[in-house]
Amino acid sequence: MADFTLENLRTAGIGFRRNYQQGFDQHKPMWPTIATEVPSTTTANEYGWLGEFPGMREWIGERVIRQLGSHDYRIKNRKFELTVAFKLDDLADDNLGIYKPRMEGLGNGVARHPDKLIFEALELGFSAECYDGQNFFDTDHPVLDEEGKEKSVSNFWAGDKPAWYLFDTTRSLKPLVRQVRQKPVFNAMTDINSERVFMLDEVVYGAKTREAAGYGFWQLAFASKEEFTPDNFAKVYTAMKSQEGDYGTKLTIQPNILMVPPSLEDAANILMSVEKFENGKPNPHRNKCKVEVCPWLSS
Repeated sequence: MADFTLENLRTAGIGFRRNYQQGFDQHKPMWPTIATEVPSTTTANEYGWLGEFPGMREWIGERVIRQLGSHDYRIKNRKFELTVAFKLDDLADDNLGIYKPRMEGLGNGVARHPDKLIFEALELGFSAECYDGQNFFDTDHPVLDEEGKEKSVSNFWAGDKPAWYLFDTTRSLKPLVRQVRQKPVFNAMTDINSERVFMLDEVVYGAKTREAAGYGFWQLAFASKEEFTPDNFAKVYTAMKSQEGDYGTKLTIQPNILMVPPSLEDAANILMSVEKFENGKPNPHRNKCKVEVCPWLSS
């Protein structure tokens, strides 16, 4: 350790930060496919306004003022961290090559974290509430009919097969929400006079973030656990496009993303690409949706 200097530590920190960023940049996130990033400045964000799916009406007489906030739905931020430690002996011996992949792995792990959050939330959507008090994927979402009476609307078909999903991601707010209070911050604890250095002879590098995942409009998502077949796809697609808001308002939902787990990759790609089925009949579903194969989903 006689040849250890603060310059060693400074030089190592520059290299580690570069390695971290290289690892971070290697990952192409998938969450933006189905989620919108929403900034947060407090402990939690309120989303009561989700109770109103926006739409225009003819102006006859006075304006009809939409009362946003009739639902109580909030997403609370959570804190996450990923930390690694390095022995000072390795810094003194200029043995930094062994830590390069660890720092790249740190950056890559941080970059993957939003994907993990969003797709965990997606799969929890069968048991986690959205703005209307029902599970995000549910058979009993309350909607008012043309006479103002409550009826139940479904965006889920139950079964015992791997879940597959249709989404409309053409709106400004996508089906899921990535709420960000603090983007990932890379920092270090490298004071050579610190208790950790004295007791353990090591320095620490890591990253932290404050964020959360939640649900937007359930009308923009539909899940099925029935077998993935052309007929079942047609049933889900039609049901989703037929969604109506309160008082019979046409929502004009346009499903454009078919998301499947790896086990359904071939079946989904075939259905969205072939011109004819094996029996010679034309395939009416060709190019209806873009296929997204998500490795985070359960097969």
